[in-house]
Amino acid sequence: MRTSTSFGEIQPRPLFEAAIVRRAALAAFAKLNPVHQLKNPVMFTVWVGSALTLVLWLQALGGRGDAPAGFILAISLWLWFTLVFANFAEAMAEGRGKAQADSLRRAKRDVTAKLLKEPKYGAAWESVGASCLRMGMAVLVEAGDTIPGDGEVIEGVASVNEAAITGESAPVIRESGGDRSAVTGGTQVLSDWLVVRIASNPGETFLDRMIAMVEGAKRKKTPNEIALDILLAALTLIFLLATATLLPYSVYSVKAAGQGSPVSLTVLVALLVCLIPTTIGGLLSAIGIAGMDRMVQANVIATSGRAVEAAGDVDVLLLDKTGTITLGNRQAVAFVPAEGVAIARLADAAQLSSLADETPEGRSIVVLAKEEYGLRERDINALGAKFIPFTAQTRMSGVALDGREIRKGAVSAIEAWVKAAGSEFPESLRLEVDRIARGGGTPLVVAETHGPETRALGVVNLKDIVKGGIRERFAELREMGIRTVMITGDNPLTAAAIAAEAGVDDFLAQATPEAKLKLIRDYQAGGRLVAMTGDGTNDAPALAQADVAVAMNTGTQAAKEAGNMVDLDSNPTKLIEIVRIGKQMLMTRGSLTTFSIANDVAKYFAIIPAAFAVTYPQLRILNVMGLHSPGSAILSAVIFNALVIVFLIPLALRGVAYRPLGAAAVLRRNLLVYGAGGIAVPFLGIKLIDVALVAAHLV
Repeated sequence: MRTSTSFGEIQPRPLFEAAIVRRAALAAFAKLNPVHQLKNPVMFTVWVGSALTLVLWLQALGGRGDAPAGFILAISLWLWFTLVFANFAEAMAEGRGKAQADSLRRAKRDVTAKLLKEPKYGAAWESVGASCLRMGMAVLVEAGDTIPGDGEVIEGVASVNEAAITGESAPVIRESGGDRSAVTGGTQVLSDWLVVRIASNPGETFLDRMIAMVEGAKRKKTPNEIALDILLAALTLIFLLATATLLPYSVYSVKAAGQGSPVSLTVLVALLVCLIPTTIGGLLSAIGIAGMDRMVQANVIATSGRAVEAAGDVDVLLLDKTGTITLGNRQAVAFVPAEGVAIARLADAAQLSSLADETPEGRSIVVLAKEEYGLRERDINALGAKFIPFTAQTRMSGVALDGREIRKGAVSAIEAWVKAAGSEFPESLRLEVDRIARGGGTPLVVAETHGPETRALGVVNLKDIVKGGIRERFAELREMGIRTVMITGDNPLTAAAIAAEAGVDDFLAQATPEAKLKLIRDYQAGGRLVAMTGDGTNDAPALAQADVAVAMNTGTQAAKEAGNMVDLDSNPTKLIEIVRIGKQMLMTRGSLTTFSIANDVAKYFAIIPAAFAVTYPQLRILNVMGLHSPGSAILSAVIFNALVIVFLIPLALRGVAYRPLGAAAVLRRNLLVYGAGGIAVPFLGIKLIDVALVAAHLV
């Protein structure tokens, strides 16, 4: 589907693919249907004008035209081309989404499912078609089987190939319980087995929703687009009324002056089409669809255009610390012995207690003891050790061997263990624990019982590694006026240190689902728009409350249902890129609206003097462009009005180049580049077209 680099930067695919261009070219003519044009008041007005000039041309062929037949035909053809080019822009945007949908449809097929009589492994099953499955049914999926529908793993663990959905070839682990229990229909189990409880009915699967979401034709307009449509319709109505009054006024003026001739109906149609905001009217739909397409290229599925638009307006980001701000795996960086304890003894005890610990933290302790103190080649079996696993209740793990009991765990748990043995927890060690926490580390205390003595040996400093470049990204967000808030389960001291190192604006420590929900509501009560990511069931309430809620594809079904976007890569950092894409879509719409309205100023100077020069010869003084004749001026303006849409299609599809600027800076840039440019470009373009028409003896 696409590739991405660190921090979700998108590697764009070609803008114009041959197959999509061919499909869009055909669709551009199909969209000339007036029923379709009615959805866009601006372009429907152009359609009516095109049809009217075609009728006027037929009249002119019969000798009853209000202008030369060749001139009317040229105006009519270019008006139809204006419609075709606008339709082509929309069809291109839709076509890119439909290409994604076609690839997803290939992944969607009716497979055979093993429907279990009872929801457990080993129960009897029968073969049924996936289309027969209903919510709540349980199926068995074994190695080589395709998962028949969306669901939750209720038993088993297996590696799953999700390339059909994410485009990534590396398999992922899915297991019952926790935040990696959701599976998607159409993916394939590579090893072992899973018992899956189906979570959707036919036609309501995640794949079905993805197909509907990426098809531009099914995309609903956002509130901002509806508001802009109303504005464009109002401008069109104003210019329509103004133009309609010009014909009787022109007739009256000719009679009163006794000279000249009234303005023709063909010229009035050309004037109307040139003055109404046809450029943005023709590109508005393409801009919105292309914004959603850029999300798809980033492997993010948005449930609506509203979600993409809201991402552009976000001013508060809630970011989970682990895996987003930090690398996600804490590493042992130092052993800090208690007073009177040799550091080698602490390293020995810490390593022994970690030999059976398969967590990244446990493995890093073993490696640190190896590298710093040469503790190698330990044979677990030869030691005769009995390992005590970590549990949520004890909050510590350890080992028993040769009359020694070693424990490693949270400060409060080890302190309670030491005191229960009748010993004191040293105050100096407590100070070291506080120092490590203030420095952003996680203190892990090691204690030992040897004979009658129980004592705390020291602390292992586990350090969260902040991702390289993340501080600069937060600085960019700050320039955009976005506040970043780190969410973590760490204690406040550790959270404050990491927040300072990463450069976030605020943090929420010891975060609970209730605390996250309250934080979001507090920001929203202050008029802020909030975005957050999540993957667990406990994130669902906060995701449902957030304005932009990005659920991880690896997360639970509850999280995916609560969010309005799903990140197929399950990369929490993607939230930064999502905001960038949303802002780019809003900037593109604003920039092209500015350009379109500014265009009308230049076209005014081209067509108004030409249109009324026959009635008011004095108006020729306004021909500041030095256009050849009234006919060439009007035709040049109509041709430019059509061609400018063609030249802006790549910009509408790709989006305006995004830079993190504040609202005032963006406004200045828009006015300077697209406002001033929108005035200057038509002067140059219309003049060049006029010269070309004269050189080709077409006027």
